[in-house]
Formats: sequence, C-alpha cells, structure tokens
Amino acid sequence: MNEIRFSPEGPADAGELFGTLDSNISAVEKDCGVQIVYRAGEITVTGEDAERAAGIIKEFCAVLASGQHLDEQKVDYIIALSRDGISYTQSSVSKDVVCFTHRGKPIKAKTIGQKDYVKAIRANDITFGIGPAGTGKTYLAVAMAISALKDKDVEKLILARPAVEAGERLGFLPGDLQEKVDPYLRPLYDALYELLGREATLRLKEKETIEVVPLAYMRGRTLDNSFIILDEAQNATKEQMKMFLTRMGFGSKVIVTGDITQVDLPRGKRSGLADAMHILKGVEGIAFCELTDSDVVRHPLVRRIVNAYDRYIKRHPEWAEE
Repeated sequence: MNEIRFSPEGPADAGELFGTLDSNISAVEKDCGVQIVYRAGEITVTGEDAERAAGIIKEFCAVLASGQHLDEQKVDYIIALSRDGISYTQSSVSKDVVCFTHRGKPIKAKTIGQKDYVKAIRANDITFGIGPAGTGKTYLAVAMAISALKDKDVEKLILARPAVEAGERLGFLPGDLQEKVDPYLRPLYDALYELLGREATLRLKEKETIEVVPLAYMRGRTLDNSFIILDEAQNATKEQMKMFLTRMGFGSKVIVTGDITQVDLPRGKRSGLADAMHILKGVEGIAFCELTDSDVVRHPLVRRIVNAYDRYIKRHPEWAEE
C-alpha cells in the first residue's frame, strides 16, 4: 500500500480544490482507487495508484493558481489525461483566444484534440473535423470563421447543412420551403447568436455577409474570399460532398464537420463524409482531425453516453446498420 503526503501549492482555496461536497476529490478517489484525507493543511493519499492521484491533485492546484476554475468537465478531462500519463498543465492546451463572444467571453480550445483542430484550420485550406456530439466541432469552426471575418481575412461567411431528417419528414413541418429548412439550420444560428449576438447576426445576414443555407443551395456557385462551413456532413451524399468541396474559390477556407456514427441518410445511400475520408486522405492542403470522447465538452454524462453507444455498436455492429 503506497502513501504520499504533501501540502497543496499555490493560493488554491481548499473549498475550490476539493469541490462542492468534495466532488473533485471523490472523482480522483474513484478513478485511482485511493483514499484521500486533508488535515492541518496536508493531503494524504493512500492506495496502489497514490502517485497518479497525487499528481492529479497537484494539477488541480496548478489550474487554480493560474486563475482558471475547476468545473466538472475540466476535472474529468484532467483525470482522463492522467490515465495516459499526460499532464494537462504541461500539454500546451491552447491558451490562445480564438475569438470573443459578443458578451466579451473568450473562446479557447479546451482539450488537446480541440487545440489540434484549431491548429489544423489555421494551417490548411480544407479541414475535416470528425467526432462525436459535444466535441465542439461546429462551435469552434464558427468561432474561427467569425475571427477570420473580423480580421478581414475573408469577406463572407457561408454555413451550410444537409436538410436531412432524423426520423422525421420535412413535409410535416408548417410553412414555406425556407420555414421548413430553418429548423435544420438552427444549431448554426445558435452558435452565431452566442458569438456575435442576435442583432449583429441578423444585420450581417441581411447584408449577405453571412449566409446560412441548406446544402442544396450551394450548387452552381463559386465562392471566393469566403469562410465556408459544412455541418453534419455525414448526411451529405457522395455527390453532394464532391459538389460542395468544388465550390471553393480563391482566398477561401473550408471546414467540414460531422459524426460518422450518426448518419441519417436512407438505407443504401453512402455518406459523402465516409467517402471523403478515404478518397482525400493525403491530399496536400487538406487536414483530417478526428476528435474523440475525451474531447467532449458538454455535460460529462454526454461522454458516458457516447462511450456506451460505442461499446454497444462494437458488440452489435448490425445495430448501426438497421
């Protein structure tokens, strides 16, 4: 049985360090199989994995000392990294601000995978962001697009999505064609509203500086000096994917995001995203970033849901094909 004693470094408050009802420390105890006791300013860690547990707590202290907060997502991520022997504070997770929201909140990469994604977008003309729900694929893409627009690197933002139903039918929705497709574009509007504010978004949309359109509306266009995002690309057919990628003009940048495990195309229709992953690998100027459950930045339960589905599909591959 190993035992490690140490005093927390830095100005970290014990309440912040341990979390509400000792939730942070309980998470470390559960993951490492140790017992942690805090008495008279000293922490005692007892158990087989005491060294890793102590390292995690020291990481918590370093995060608090840097002025950051220890929310549930960050605690889970630091613990997950420790399993692979990776230090959160020394892994150079990007401290660069991608952009600021209209309320002044800085938007940054929160995980190593997200940092690599942002780096790839900056370095390549076309970037594919592929991964499960909650990994920030779309949000970071929109943030990068807004940053490029504000810096006058591009003149237009174009955000597209396939109008494919997840078990529903467009015809059942009320209104004209635009009103029917708007619900499919809502996640893109949500990101724009949070980053730019509703009034600024609508003003730029009215000036056609920002376009939010169904993928089908992209046919026949050539887009110069534009930042173009295709979201939910797993629901684009192979013909639509080729059509979209060939819309790119001079001075433009393209981001394609999608989750290959959530294809809503009719049976027998191959996903254009899956096709592109095979056909375009190794093409100069194109980067593929594959985010994982470790990059999920929504509620920690989302990561557990993603993992549960992944485990089930591995045992029952026929389920994904039904």
